[in-house]
Amino acid sequence: MDKYKLELDDNNSKYIQIYNHIKEMIVGEEIKEHEKLPPIRKLADFISVNNATIVKVYELLEKEGYVYKIIGSGTFVSSIKVNKEVNLENYKDMIHFDSGNPSKDVFPLDNFKSAINMALENDGASIFEYDEGKGSEELREELSTYLKKKRINTNKDNIQIISGAQQGIDIVCKGLINYSDVVFVEEPTYNGALEVFKSRGAKIITIPMLDDGIDIGILKLKLEKIKPKLIYVMPNFQNPSGISYSEYKKKKLIELSEEYDFYILEDDFISDFIFDSKDNRPLKSYDMKNRVIYIKSFSKILMPGLRIGIVDIPRELQKKILWAKYSSDISTPGLIQKSMYYYMKYFNWEEYLKNIDKVYTKKYRKTKILLEEKLGDKLKIYKSQGGLNFFIELPRGYSSQIFYNFMLEKGVCITPGTYFFDNIMDDRFFRINIANEAIEDIEKGITIIENNLEEFITSYKNGEAIRSNKIFY
Repeated sequence: MDKYKLELDDNNSKYIQIYNHIKEMIVGEEIKEHEKLPPIRKLADFISVNNATIVKVYELLEKEGYVYKIIGSGTFVSSIKVNKEVNLENYKDMIHFDSGNPSKDVFPLDNFKSAINMALENDGASIFEYDEGKGSEELREELSTYLKKKRINTNKDNIQIISGAQQGIDIVCKGLINYSDVVFVEEPTYNGALEVFKSRGAKIITIPMLDDGIDIGILKLKLEKIKPKLIYVMPNFQNPSGISYSEYKKKKLIELSEEYDFYILEDDFISDFIFDSKDNRPLKSYDMKNRVIYIKSFSKILMPGLRIGIVDIPRELQKKILWAKYSSDISTPGLIQKSMYYYMKYFNWEEYLKNIDKVYTKKYRKTKILLEEKLGDKLKIYKSQGGLNFFIELPRGYSSQIFYNFMLEKGVCITPGTYFFDNIMDDRFFRINIANEAIEDIEKGITIIENNLEEFITSYKNGEAIRSNKIFY
């Protein structure tokens, strides 16, 4: 405990002084990765401050990524800091199961370059001006046609052009969520959404996922006691689990939203493809009650660097969301919008989607077979119906944060499950994303995991690394 000792200056914020002291020890590696920090009461007594001060310190450390919490166990030093400092370029043959970006070899560079040239030639300098708030009318018209083919009954007036799905979540929250409002989320879920909800001061309530979607029974129990402002869901090929909702659960969720008076924020990033699912229709396509706020991202089916997406908004919410978009960045760049319009209009968008469907489906099915053959008898692999993500569970007593570092040294980069939980009780989960790697590299990466899993299981139980008769916590 002596290393936590410090003299506090009464003229400055105590919690900031303590925060800086602990942060410096983490950065300087005086406190090691996954080392447990002192219990709140014990540290408060040692430094002579109240418990609330230490709670605030630990919350700030967690928000900044220096620590993570496991309910019932305590607060631990995160490996995130170390992960950010690792120069992955030093690992020449690194297999990237951590990146959700599509492989560059599927980017339609030549055709999109032609679309950009068309935009410049046909629209001239006007594409560099701010457009009207909702975005390019031509693009919105094209996108409404695209959505109608997905059985979403909409029109250009309901569509707002956004700079990617993350901005879509952000502006919806700016428009709708106030401090202390309740937001329901799936568990596990997308970390970027969790951070946005927290930044608005929302109270997050998690609902577990089953093999066919969100647990409707638990959702109803929560709804009988708590009224959410909205629920955030990914009904098709959910991130990180790959789970898809059954048709029954999609319809039931809309029914409950009407009964209990809340909105549904649907995040759709890859429902264009069916994979092995029985129903890849967006939730919005079942929405006859105007309860679904629909976000569609193109980052997984086109080029992520374009930063373009859409929000389809119920009419009564449009002014609020439009204001939130304007306050974020006024408008999405006109050159990007016009280029997207010309690409969709003149370069066979439907054929492009069919080609991407073949690439992703082949990758998905091959990975599913490889995981079952090579890891299925040792690890639990969550059942998915498609998509780019596989969620995997280590045996009890093992940490995904430690597994991340272990596999990094073996040449495979995964994503620890701590990213996908609001309050993680058991850090045993990790995600594999297959968007970036070729099939032969996917097979190589899974084989590396298989070949090294026994060493990890033997040496790293309960967060302990046993090396040279020493135990590192």
